[in-house]
Amino acid sequence: MSSEETKPKVEATAASPQPPTASVFSMFGAKKEKKEEESKDESKKQDDNKDEDANDKKDEDNDDAEEEVDVHFEPLVQLEKVDVKTNEEDEEVLFKVRAKLFRFHADTKEWKERGTGDVKFLKHKKSNKVRLVMRRDKTLKICANHFVSPDYELKANIGSDRSWVYSVTGDISEGEPEAQTLAIRFGNKENADKFKEVFEEAQASNKK
Repeated sequence: MSSEETKPKVEATAASPQPPTASVFSMFGAKKEKKEEESKDESKKQDDNKDEDANDKKDEDNDDAEEEVDVHFEPLVQLEKVDVKTNEEDEEVLFKVRAKLFRFHADTKEWKERGTGDVKFLKHKKSNKVRLVMRRDKTLKICANHFVSPDYELKANIGSDRSWVYSVTGDISEGEPEAQTLAIRFGNKENADKFKEVFEEAQASNKK
């Protein structure tokens, strides 16, 4: 046998492909592309900041322009302040409560509503006389205005513990003194009882 035949045969094997390393990416310019992208992002941010600064300056200029505008109009008609008198300026409010007032019409034999609003007992500061005044809501038009005479009598309304019926000889809510039969109703029994209490106190005060 020849010596060449006795030598062990070594088979040449092809090297298997290896995954690329960072040096490979570096070789093909990956880092350069990354730097270029970062540079683009930075320049974009700078452009955005410039746009925002420009917008802010524009807004400030607009604000300055608006502040500089001073428009003044002279009124065509000069209105004078008018003090509205209620004829209650010389009186003290003893009691006030919300109620609904009715008036009995003898010709038709029926009750008709006069109004809803605040009813007040007013005591004159000089004469100490007490009267009852009631005004309608919103319009404040008077729907009851009479002296609380010691001769008046409050009567319980049949079937209700929160309303009273009484007759007056001279209610002047319509201008001229007029005899009327009135019924006044409250939101609850407590208000009705308090009204009766103050009514009777006013009668006692007016006796003096």
